[in-house]
Amino acid sequence: MTDPGMIAITETLQGYYAGPPQASAAPGIVVLMEAFGLTPHIRRVCDRFAAAGFAALAPDIYYGKQFSYDKLEEAMGTLKALRDDQVMAEIGASFDCLGRQPGVTPARLGVVGFCMGGRLAFLAACRHAARVRASVAYYGGAIFPEGEKDRFGRTAPIGEAAALAAPLLLIYGGKDGGITPAEHGRIAQRLGELDKRYSLSLHPGAGHGFCCEDRASYAPKATEDAHAEAIDFLKRAFAA
Repeated sequence: MTDPGMIAITETLQGYYAGPPQASAAPGIVVLMEAFGLTPHIRRVCDRFAAAGFAALAPDIYYGKQFSYDKLEEAMGTLKALRDDQVMAEIGASFDCLGRQPGVTPARLGVVGFCMGGRLAFLAACRHAARVRASVAYYGGAIFPEGEKDRFGRTAPIGEAAALAAPLLLIYGGKDGGITPAEHGRIAQRLGELDKRYSLSLHPGAGHGFCCEDRASYAPKATEDAHAEAIDFLKRAFAA
């Protein structure tokens, strides 16, 4: 049975695609999922960005695996098996696919990610700097953890921040126990040292994953505010 909205990115990689109501010279964004897979939440995020005038493509980097939000340990097991080099290649293929969609302007591409995807969005802005016009990381963990490796043994993306060329928006919840103010500070200091253009937005009272309607941490007001600032940020970046 055909899954509505899914398109082929490569021979083996699929993704959920949502085009804007009037696809004419539209900017494109790759949307990177949380650790739970290509969930209905991530599809709704794509639909929301499409309604705002973007072409949005969420690659299924779990290749069909999906976990409910009460299966955290199982989701973490799949997350730990990911390899940054492979995912960056898949994101590159997603940019190629977006650029081929009718009405999408290949020169105006960006990347947005949530949780696990927020970290990957930061890394993609470094690895694909020549293609990325803007990057948004919603509560992206382990961008600059203490030490060179995070708790999963991955190398911190901050080490590649010198390659950043596009503006970056970092969105966090003030009550996110997994991403502390100390990490915010380390990121800000390093980006400042590198003279990079970035904005850091903190939403008081919001916990980790606060934009997901299907999680207990969902915070409606913070979600509306975060999405509004992300859309405004992307529109300004693509207009520059």
